[in-house]
Amino acid sequence: MRYLILLLTFFQFGYAQDVPMAKISNGQIRAEIYLPDIEKGYYQGTRFDWSGVMPVLEYEGHSYFGKWFKNYNPKVHESVMGPVEEFAPIGYKEVEVGETFMKIGVGRLIKPQEPKYSKFKTYEIHDAGEWGVIKSSNGITFKHTLVKGDYPYEYEKIISLSKGKPEMVLEHTFTNTGNKTIETETYNHNFFFIDTMNIGPGYTVKFPFNLSEKGEIKGIGEFAEINGNKIIYIKDLGEKDNVYIGSLTGNQTNKNAYDYRIENKTSGAGVRITCDRPLSRLVFWSAQKTVCPEPYINIKVAPGKTFTWKITYNFYTL
Repeated sequence: MRYLILLLTFFQFGYAQDVPMAKISNGQIRAEIYLPDIEKGYYQGTRFDWSGVMPVLEYEGHSYFGKWFKNYNPKVHESVMGPVEEFAPIGYKEVEVGETFMKIGVGRLIKPQEPKYSKFKTYEIHDAGEWGVIKSSNGITFKHTLVKGDYPYEYEKIISLSKGKPEMVLEHTFTNTGNKTIETETYNHNFFFIDTMNIGPGYTVKFPFNLSEKGEIKGIGEFAEINGNKIIYIKDLGEKDNVYIGSLTGNQTNKNAYDYRIENKTSGAGVRITCDRPLSRLVFWSAQKTVCPEPYINIKVAPGKTFTWKITYNFYTL
């Protein structure tokens, strides 16, 4: 693997290890990003895309991400921070036990004997593909190439801090280099932990449409309530508490629905997130130290074709 990186000896979580990391800044925003590495990478799990794990983002004296989980293990799915993304598995149902299926940003995984796929499980990696990283002062480009298997691809993610404004952009380019159509969905988990303040009164999440909840629901009415187009927290979450809405729907149109804000009125920090692709569905989850709108988009790429999408984060103070 080739990196233009800063290698740091990392002690923060109770162990010593050289973790590949890069730092970027545009003069207004400062961010730190962990880099993919199958042996030394901070995150080596099989749920999330390995590019873009971000433990630090600061703007105007406010912090937006941080360690929200209690116990760290590089191969455990929850050992991630920042705007990490997950793709649905590809080819899992087609293959037999012992054969491989694919997850974008992770590689080819071996299918074990099990009743169904579980995103919370760590699978054995058969082929992690090849990662390339190019760093500039205000941005970083990740390139992941998977050559073998039924679903080869080239995936590029560019994380950039826009010049002259408090904005971060995630630009994605996915090219299907195989001979089968690749169809999946992706979402950004957005592990926001604003100013290291536990989730409770003061946090509000706003959407561009009035909300209706469906599916599995936890914590609504106890820790948070829905008021029109807002989720408003009314009680502090404890260590084992969470808020979950399996499906957030409402009077939205797909064209303008991927547009929401998270605000911590107690500390005075907020962020707006938009995307240039239509929202396909929306899940919501939060725990004691993180609040996570999970907006999904659909992806379908024919052989030889390319699919692009862009997520924009605008940071502000209240």
